[in-house]
Amino acid sequence: MVEDNIYQKLQHIHAQVKYIQKSQKATQYSYAGSSDVLGQIHGLLDDESLLLVPTIIDYHVDSVPNKKGSMTHFTELKMVMTWINTENPDEKLEYPWYVQGVDIAGEKGVGKALTYGEKYFLLKFFNITTDNLDPDSFQQNIDSQKQSEPISSTQEKTLTNLFESMAGVTQTPTEKVQAGYLKKAGVNELSRLTSEAANKLIQLVTKQLNDQTEKAG
Repeated sequence: MVEDNIYQKLQHIHAQVKYIQKSQKATQYSYAGSSDVLGQIHGLLDDESLLLVPTIIDYHVDSVPNKKGSMTHFTELKMVMTWINTENPDEKLEYPWYVQGVDIAGEKGVGKALTYGEKYFLLKFFNITTDNLDPDSFQQNIDSQKQSEPISSTQEKTLTNLFESMAGVTQTPTEKVQAGYLKKAGVNELSRLTSEAANKLIQLVTKQLNDQTEKAG
């Protein structure tokens, strides 16, 4: 019996996983988390005797201070994602991959980048469908919400840090970045956001900051 080659094994997985149901809950929406993606694919990899080995080949960390003196840490990793056929270990496929993670505290940037990068590598490699937050519907979602608590000082600080990180990545003045996102939320000042709207905006800015860097890579 002729064993399948690594391409055939990967194709078998591709044929079986077309969509992943979102099970993780954020304040305003659901999303497919790393556990959803790995939960669907892990067993299929074992069935096909495949391993995915991530290797960091370079890294860079930018720390951006805000006016209050705290820092937002932006971690960038250059990686190689290697598929290995364990039934024939000499048969390998290597793919360069770029990932990044944003962290306020400073100690979780690498972990966030690795988790985010692995999830999206699998999603993109196998062309798996998931639903994403549509930025164009952001205003409509905010308008349909009931009155909520005002933005907290912690939320305001987090958004300020994220705006400054986005400004650094896109080479755009922080004031312009902040004004653009606040306009999406239908306000002109951070203090006018509700707590629910602030949480939604934190998720949106974080996602687009990740996407901005991923596209550049």
